[in-house]
Amino acid sequence: MANLQAHPAGGERRLPTGRAGRVDRRRVPIGPLEYCRRWWLQLIVGTTFLLLYAPIATLVAFSFNDSRRNIVWRGFTFDYYVKAWNNQSLFDAFVNSLTIAVVSTVVSTILGVLAALLLWRFRFPGKAVYEGFTALPIVIPEICMGVAMMAFFARVGWPTGLPWPLNLSNITISHIAFSFPFVAVIVRGRLIGFNREFEDASKDLGASEWQTLRHVVLPYLRPGVVAGALIAFTLSLDDFVITFFTSGPDTITLPVKIFSMVRFSVTPEVNAASTVLIIITVIATVAATRLQVPTRPDNPGGG
Repeated sequence: MANLQAHPAGGERRLPTGRAGRVDRRRVPIGPLEYCRRWWLQLIVGTTFLLLYAPIATLVAFSFNDSRRNIVWRGFTFDYYVKAWNNQSLFDAFVNSLTIAVVSTVVSTILGVLAALLLWRFRFPGKAVYEGFTALPIVIPEICMGVAMMAFFARVGWPTGLPWPLNLSNITISHIAFSFPFVAVIVRGRLIGFNREFEDASKDLGASEWQTLRHVVLPYLRPGVVAGALIAFTLSLDDFVITFFTSGPDTITLPVKIFSMVRFSVTPEVNAASTVLIIITVIATVAATRLQVPTRPDNPGGG
């Protein structure tokens, strides 16, 4: 028995089937675009994932190692997670990172949504130039962004010695400048599928511009806004390069603190702190990815 399947070049081809009438994939010829069925590509993908994630898996595993030298596995323990939690300087760095990430996420999300709406709805002179400058932090090397922000704060004479959390303001501003273009790109991609007829219908029914934005546009943008906010949170929480150039001795964040600890030795305590950071990043990234599911154009509220 055989099933018929349309061929991209036209005509039909017969697919071999088994006794139950199901297609036997092992006997079907590999098409020109069926790359996943080629063994050499599967080998390359598997090797790539192994090289990418094996070091991370090793770091997480050795965070439970009952050995101070962290070279040979000596047993399973949670002691170094307890030590990392009781390490006051490490805990302060973690609080600094969360504070900066939360503030940066809120401001970056607002600016990103406004920038996306501006570029989507309006036409004005120099729009292409403005759009290019908006995307500039995404394409330039992060170290250039860090050096530029350090030079900027030195030039304007940004005050130092401020009380907490105002002493984190320069790092927060730098993270906002780096993060909000990512939010704008995600939200604008969401706006591409928006049906403008819903907006026109809302205005025909007597709604104002603000009511239309609040009850029609923003509900449709909600998945993109949340995804952009989670991306901004992840970028701010994980950032090292920009923070390294803009932080001071009293404004250490968790990535910078981990880097300073690694310079002396890689201990299970360092691995435990890194594992916590990885877990938070993975959760935020997975949530952002799941929220970017496309919706039907006839459903402005998503779902």
